Amino acid sequence: MGRDEHNKSRGRNRLAQTPKNQKSDGRDIEFSEELADHDDKIAQERSKAADKRVKNYSRK
Repeated sequence: MGRDEHNKSRGRNRLAQTPKNQKSDGRDIEFSEELADHDDKIAQERSKAADKRVKNYSRK
């Protein structure tokens, strides 16, 4: 295969496309405190801290 053979688009979209079955509908999933383990709680704390940093950063 030469250098130019794989660079031609030939009518197809060259941008990566997400398959329809992997797209989310944008809804948040409800979190159950009873089913949460230690790692879930740590992840929640890290998420809250990251949100706080972003909020403080945008004010500057």
